[in-house]
Amino acid sequence: MALKPWAAEVAVDAGLASALIEEQFPQLAPAQVRTLGEGWDNAVFLVNGTWVFRFPRRAVAAPLIETELRVLPRIAPALPLPVPVPELRGSPGRRFPWTFAAHRLLPGCTADRAALTDAQRIEAAAPLGHFIRALHALSPDGLEGDRIRRLDAQRLRREIRGRLSRAPGFVDDPVREAREEVLVHGDLHARQLLVDGGRLCGVIDWGDAHRGDRAVDLAVAHSFLPAEGRERFRAAYGPIDEETWKLARLRAAHVSAALFSYARDIEDLPLAAEAEGALERIDEGDSTG
Repeated sequence: MALKPWAAEVAVDAGLASALIEEQFPQLAPAQVRTLGEGWDNAVFLVNGTWVFRFPRRAVAAPLIETELRVLPRIAPALPLPVPVPELRGSPGRRFPWTFAAHRLLPGCTADRAALTDAQRIEAAAPLGHFIRALHALSPDGLEGDRIRRLDAQRLRREIRGRLSRAPGFVDDPVREAREEVLVHGDLHARQLLVDGGRLCGVIDWGDAHRGDRAVDLAVAHSFLPAEGRERFRAAYGPIDEETWKLARLRAAHVSAALFSYARDIEDLPLAAEAEGALERIDEGDSTG
């Protein structure tokens, strides 16, 4: 039986994290370590109330930390919302095989934990559109292309059907081929958006940043925003051709189906509710598409 894609190859608990941090960063000892969360790729800990340490859980995720270390210091000053900037780099060793890193804690909580209303989502639409527009205007020089084919329509359709009892009706609509054109975040959804008091205040988890198709990031408008919010998003982002918008919608369905499957497996009720709501929003469509 194949392992689930979110299964850890190396488990990191608070005890191991504390030992590694104190060994490599003695200025943080004694390290007060609290688990912040765990995703497909990383185990995340808050240290001394200030530092967020991220440890890869799988070999395939190890290069993602390197991407963040390389990309985030360059792009952070040009973006209109805060993003994490790694300041501490941990080296692989006998007890842990991969690079790990830390950035200072950003305010807010992830949007899947915020129980946002439709009105709050609509209010976030323009700031989100402005943020992604600014991101896509940055140079992608030095970044690799999309090696894992995030917009392979045949694969997306197959995996959507494998994860949902009923696939959205638009899944078989024809979509264009992917293009490698801009610097993209690569994995935007509610879990990567920070909110504070219901307001968008940051974007995290940049390991998937690459030279890719803007549709990869535009997918978040379909999954996170209701129809009125999508109209505001498009006004803030700027022109989006309908072929790109359709491709973004298929990507949104794929990401949301994967999150729904993952959330049910680990019994994460808030994330499951967010992913289920995303699938409903995507399936409703909008008046601009």
